[in-house]
Amino acid sequence: MACGGRVARPCRQGDDTAVSHAPAVNISDAMASGLTILVADEETEALRSTARVLDDLGHTVAAYAVSVEEAAERIAEEDPDVSVVAVHHDLDHALDLIDELSESARGPVVAIVETGNAGRDFLATAAARGIDGFARSEEPAEVQGALEVALRRHRQEAELTAQVTQLETALERRAVIERAKGILMERHGIDERAAFEMLRAHARNRGRKVVDVAAAVVEGHPLLPRRRDAD
Repeated sequence: MACGGRVARPCRQGDDTAVSHAPAVNISDAMASGLTILVADEETEALRSTARVLDDLGHTVAAYAVSVEEAAERIAEEDPDVSVVAVHHDLDHALDLIDELSESARGPVVAIVETGNAGRDFLATAAARGIDGFARSEEPAEVQGALEVALRRHRQEAELTAQVTQLETALERRAVIERAKGILMERHGIDERAAFEMLRAHARNRGRKVVDVAAAVVEGHPLLPRRRDAD
C-alpha cells in the first residue's frame, strides 16, 4: 500500500510520533557504515559542514543539492542509500526538499534539525512528509544514531509493505479459486470439494498451478455452454 502516490511507503499519521529519535547508538554498528549519502540544504556552506561530519563517520557524500530540482536530478543520477536534509532558517524549503526526496529516493530520509531552527510543529509536518529519523545537532554520534534509526525504520516499513502485498495476493488468489469452483459446480452439478479436486487434478496433469487453472476457468467460462438439467 502507498500513501499519497508514494511507492512502498505505508501511510503515516501527521504528528511527530511518526518520526523516530533515539539515543545515539554505537557508531561502529555495521548496519549503517560506509553509506552513500545525498545531502540537501538551502545553504551551500552548510552543505560542506554536514558533508564533513558524514565523511568523518566513514560515509561517502555522493551528491549535493540546494534546490528541489537539483535534489530530483541527483537522486536519479546517484541512487544514494540515504538522503539527509539539513534544516536551518527556510523551513518551507526544507519541507519541499523532504517531499521530493521521500517520493524519489530509494532509501530513507533523515533531517538534521539543530536546536532553535525548528520546533515540534516542524517535526510533525516533516513526519507527515516522509522523514524516517532526525538528529538534533551535527554531533557525529547524534547524526550516526539518526542514520541507524532511519535505516531500521525504513527496512521495517519495506518488510511490512511486502507482507501486505503477499496477503493481498493470497486473498486475490483465493478469490479466483473460489470463483472457479463455483463455475465448475454450476457447469458439472458437483459439490465444492469435487470442484476443487477437478482443478487440482487438471493442474497436476499439466504441470500448472491451481490458481492458474482457476484463472483460465474464470476467464473462459462465458464461452462454455451452460449445463442442461436432466429432463
